[in-house]
Amino acid sequence: MTTETVYNSLTLSGLETVRDIAKPKARTSEAALDMDSPAIALLTDFEASRAQTVPSSTSATQAIAIMKNNGVHMLLVIDSDGHFTGIVGARQLFGGRAITVAMNQYNIERSEVTVDMVKVSRNDLHALDFNRLEKATLGDLVKTLKESGDRHILIKDSCDQNGCRIRGVISAADITHALGIDLDHPPEAHSFSAICSVVLGHEL
Repeated sequence: MTTETVYNSLTLSGLETVRDIAKPKARTSEAALDMDSPAIALLTDFEASRAQTVPSSTSATQAIAIMKNNGVHMLLVIDSDGHFTGIVGARQLFGGRAITVAMNQYNIERSEVTVDMVKVSRNDLHALDFNRLEKATLGDLVKTLKESGDRHILIKDSCDQNGCRIRGVISAADITHALGIDLDHPPEAHSFSAICSVVLGHEL
């Protein structure tokens, strides 16, 4: 004979005295980071927060709306099986050139351009191993971005005979924000010249 589970009615209260809304706690990285701080402090870890993905068949217009609604500058593109195939960033969607090229190549209207047509393919991307990130400094990331010209560093792990997975991402915008860089009034710190070479002329 099974015992019936007893559930309790929870006591609800009014909101008359409620004024504020909870906000995410500031990452330790935002408190006081410098070039020698652990690089992993700026990782957006997809084991802790869901990756912002978009199906490859999504229209470029819809992708723009998704970026704006979620406050992000990059989306991971997935195929119909949910596998990673590349990324699409603000540069491709807002810059216009990639969309124009796709329109001409496929002889279609702007509204018909899909994410798959303008994405940066997986084969053209680079990533950093998670175990390497754990040993790296913020200065290492700055130098890496400077040399690669990328605006995001993808982090991969769990590599086996079946492949790897994207563990997370670090953006150039997060790095500049964490270091307190003011592009209009740059500090004289030695780190600025390296940071500036990464972001100068780019949308962040």
